[in-house]
Amino acid sequence: MNSSIDLRKVIIAALKTDVELLRKDVISYINELNNLLLKSQAILKTKIKLKEIEITKPNEDEPKKEENKEEDDKIDPAEASLLAKIIRKGLVENKNDIEVQRKDPRSPLYSVKTFEALNLNPNLLKGVYEMGFNAPSKIQETALPALLADPPQNLIAQSQSGTGKTAAFVLAMLSRVDPSKKYPQVLCLSPTYELAIQTGEVAAHMAKFCPEIELKYAVSGEQVARNTQITEHILIGTPGKVLDWAIKYKVFDLKKIHVFVLDEADVMIATQGHQDQCIRIHKVLDASKCQMMFFSATYEQEVMEFAEHIVKNPIIIRLKREEESLDNISQYYVRCKNQNDKYNAITNIYGTVGIGQAIIFCHTRKTAAWLSEQMSKDGHAVAVLSGDLTVEQRINVLDRFREGKEKVLITTNVLARGIDVEQVTIVVNFDLPVDMRGRADCETYLHRIGRTGRFGKRGIAINLVDSEESMNVCKAIERHFERKIQYLNIEDSDEVEKIGS
Repeated sequence: MNSSIDLRKVIIAALKTDVELLRKDVISYINELNNLLLKSQAILKTKIKLKEIEITKPNEDEPKKEENKEEDDKIDPAEASLLAKIIRKGLVENKNDIEVQRKDPRSPLYSVKTFEALNLNPNLLKGVYEMGFNAPSKIQETALPALLADPPQNLIAQSQSGTGKTAAFVLAMLSRVDPSKKYPQVLCLSPTYELAIQTGEVAAHMAKFCPEIELKYAVSGEQVARNTQITEHILIGTPGKVLDWAIKYKVFDLKKIHVFVLDEADVMIATQGHQDQCIRIHKVLDASKCQMMFFSATYEQEVMEFAEHIVKNPIIIRLKREEESLDNISQYYVRCKNQNDKYNAITNIYGTVGIGQAIIFCHTRKTAAWLSEQMSKDGHAVAVLSGDLTVEQRINVLDRFREGKEKVLITTNVLARGIDVEQVTIVVNFDLPVDMRGRADCETYLHRIGRTGRFGKRGIAINLVDSEESMNVCKAIERHFERKIQYLNIEDSDEVEKIGS
């Protein structure tokens, strides 16, 4: 009997051991599954993000180019547009004059000097002032009366960042909403996730005191349940997602849209598939009842053909070209032997001349990274902006520079155009700009050094020359603009000090 009991105890103990081992195996297996799931989700999110913001990474299999043959950084049009918005945020006045064209010259055209003259909803007006808009910018003066007219007028506008155009069409969008009707009445298309979110943030800020107006994003990551209907009044999104929701899932009716905004049209054209998607969306709209607004930074033929297909009988607003002037800029060149010599020239200038903020242009990412490392070692607060950064990293770099957290911005041609930072007093061409054939790129030179001497202030441009080829480029630029580029003896501290006085 005792032996039988002992045997049962042994069997029970063995079973308990097996169960415990099995339990541990199951827990281990579950943990592994959880880890795999988390990794899969992270990878999926990364893929979605990369797809949506369209970051193009260099092909690692391609042969690396030699330093002196490497081309300037290139970024896609959508990223360039996003950077321009970040660069120029807060600039709501633009000094460009505008040209206005009308299909019907007998049609009256009005402009306003105050937002009160627009007879806005008081809560919308409050939101406008809350955003820091004290008076309409030049494009707003003419565009807003047309956009808010009764009956509504269609508009095609050439509009760069910093003109106040986003606020103009957002104000029109918000003004046209009937909050009592619970369906999308306004549709705004942007080429990328980031640009759509930026527009939405402007709309949300402006509608801060109008809680009855509701907004929804139609972008990657946003979902709608099947067999339901969207009740928000304003829909802001990318063409592919909007097309899916309207045509495939039928969660809203395009024929009920009475305001259609197509923003960043030149970027749409440059982005694979977007132009066709926009046209498909446009075909479903009720053109007889829908106000059309079309915005583009450029007025190339392809863009205008697209615009004329989308918008019928529009008022057309174009910005007269702003001539970047060399009048307020003193130009110098410094003779150097090599790259290290160039760096020594920069440190001499930096140590002698009182500098607010400086931008240094390099031809390649490799040079920009090297220069950043050298300057950081010497205790300078520097930032680098080049094509290998993600969109988020570039935005962070630009924000920090605008806020003055870094005094020196080292960049490639990613930043040749568009930045207006009042504190920039010196632009250094570490490498002079050249085209594919190695000839002087005078247009890029103008855009580069045009970053200083802004707002009527005096600026300094310094060109570092380390070969006969680069000296010839410097002379070609001098001949092109018919402006003297003076020799600067970097060893003479008195002479260097004079350029900053």
